Amino acid sequence: MQKNQLSLADTLGLGFMTFAFFLGAGNLIFPPLAGFLAGDNMTFAMFGFLSTAVGLPLLALIAVAKANGKIMALLPAGIATLFAVTIFIIIGPAFAAPRTGLVAFEVGLKPFLGDSSATVQLADLSFNLAQLYYTFSFFAISMIFALFPGKLLDNVGKVLTPILLLLLVGLAISVIILPGSNVQPASGDYVLHPLTTGILEGYNTMDALASLIFGILIIDILRKKGIESPRAQTQYLVRAAIIAAIGLAFVYISLFYLGATAGDLALNVTNGGQILTNYVVREFGSFGLVLLSSVVTLACLTTAVGLLSACSEFFNETFPVISYRIFVIGLSLICALVANVGLSQLISISVPVLMMIYPVAIALVLVTFLTSRFARPIFAHRFILSVALLFGVIDALKEAGVNVSIFDFMPLQHQGMAWLLPTLGAICICLFIKVDKNQVENMAESLN
Repeated sequence: MQKNQLSLADTLGLGFMTFAFFLGAGNLIFPPLAGFLAGDNMTFAMFGFLSTAVGLPLLALIAVAKANGKIMALLPAGIATLFAVTIFIIIGPAFAAPRTGLVAFEVGLKPFLGDSSATVQLADLSFNLAQLYYTFSFFAISMIFALFPGKLLDNVGKVLTPILLLLLVGLAISVIILPGSNVQPASGDYVLHPLTTGILEGYNTMDALASLIFGILIIDILRKKGIESPRAQTQYLVRAAIIAAIGLAFVYISLFYLGATAGDLALNVTNGGQILTNYVVREFGSFGLVLLSSVVTLACLTTAVGLLSACSEFFNETFPVISYRIFVIGLSLICALVANVGLSQLISISVPVLMMIYPVAIALVLVTFLTSRFARPIFAHRFILSVALLFGVIDALKEAGVNVSIFDFMPLQHQGMAWLLPTLGAICICLFIKVDKNQVENMAESLN
């Protein structure tokens, strides 16, 4: 007999699992550096960051629940598949998943190695030997967890996440009690545009993109738990999303504050992971380094498991001739290989791609909530997403170093958000389009 409801423990486990899936590499390395650069403009920058790194993923999960997992149903089948494949590649083998292994190595192991410069030469490529061994081991463990998706709620939600939360709470309390120094003045783009810079920095977490697939994964897990009713699935997914959003906000705020009060700890660093490491070493020594290593490794591992599971599930449904397990094994191997490109290179390559795809993802979430208000929902979805993509490409080209000064007249172009006003304008146009009732009746008669 199938269950039609989850116990309180299962509901909390679902929420913790959702939180753990999101809390990965980018969530730990970007906020400290953003907080340091934002300095005394931290409040505006943090609000912007939270809007895209917490608020948007929360809305995306609710949108997936509202659409019962079929958030791209109103797009042409080929375009919907292409968009979905693009998202899964970005948050899977191309960027987000390999980044979990890289950050786990950079923050979780490298500080213990001292001189880890030993390399191995394969053809024209040179690999750090320690990083190579670590990333392959990391994704081998992730693969084992992902091979049994029915156990995800128990393995991740009830086992790994409580340990992770306990460690993060300890770190957050220490940041408040033992700040590094006084808050420093803002620098860089955070001086004049802290809000929009924070919004764009939130893109780097890739959580909004991940929401579009994690929502589908969670619905699938609920089905495996016996929750078949779409209404019940929506309720549980929304509860899980709220739990995850609260957890993420707690982590981001504490890490932002850590960065803003880092002082000399942030001198000559290239990423937030180094700020985090410097702080923990200064305040807690070797014990703190072990603690940080545990937090980062667990966070990255749980995210990698979720990404591998979700991507394999999707590609198995899209190309059913290949089994789920074959996809898990293949994607794990690809992630391990890509992870050896290097963290800074991977981030620099990913930024222009995110600048192009994020506006489309945000527009997709917005139109999902507005579908019932559109007189022509199919046209509205396609038109609005096309506008978001067009102007997102302009922002991406600018980020990639292409001269797009011809578009400098556009509002927010210099802030990297040229897509925003045109997309909102497209939404307004679609909201005001009316359909003549006689025309609708004539169309219905012709169809009959």
